[in-house]
Amino acid sequence: MTRRVVSLVPSLTEAVAVSAPGLLGATDWCSRPADLDVVRIGGTKNPDTARIAALAPDLVLANEEENRPADLAALRAAGLDVLVTEVRTLEQGFRELHRVLVTGCGLARPGWLDAAEAAWRDPARPVGERIAVVPIWRRPWMVLGRDTFAGDLLARLGVRNRYAGHPDRYPRIALDALNAAAADLVVLPDEPYRFTADDGPEAFPGLPAALVSGRDLTWYGPSLVTAPAALATALAGAH
Repeated sequence: MTRRVVSLVPSLTEAVAVSAPGLLGATDWCSRPADLDVVRIGGTKNPDTARIAALAPDLVLANEEENRPADLAALRAAGLDVLVTEVRTLEQGFRELHRVLVTGCGLARPGWLDAAEAAWRDPARPVGERIAVVPIWRRPWMVLGRDTFAGDLLARLGVRNRYAGHPDRYPRIALDALNAAAADLVVLPDEPYRFTADDGPEAFPGLPAALVSGRDLTWYGPSLVTAPAALATALAGAH
């Protein structure tokens, strides 16, 4: 990589790092790839903007949902070029990945991006057509609402989000309301809240529960190549 790049988004960090060597810095939450060796610059919500500025990157990668406007403004005020992505659908994710990697970082379009587009062209629908509640947090309970990347991925697999029409993107809904929501499936990812077989399904008696990888459901990057099959397997295993 010829450009000096700092990434504030875990999925974009992985996308850049597996496409070319030389990523300069990333957040403490950037866990992929496993051998990532970069300068750590704090969290996605509390990056050390002074340290980032001192690194003098050519480009900072950010996301309108994951990063705070005040931090991005501080980076711009320090004279840095900040590329802010918006990813709320799969197609938008593919476009933004091309913009980040090719236009922003100056890389050749990676083969994995073409493979990801092919993988999602006609994915299997393992559970037919289902209506699902998709919690992302508990204490308090929060679920996927309108206009989300994860909701779009599930819809392509035949799973319609019960709260896709809610005015909020991540509404807080009381548990009793979730259980009365006329859904026939609960989808429980392992991030941002780490739902497990012992922490989550018990709250939804009578509903089959699908435990899915949060990376498969919410990350836009190389995981998109295998996500359709992995999510399909998890959905088919709902019990």
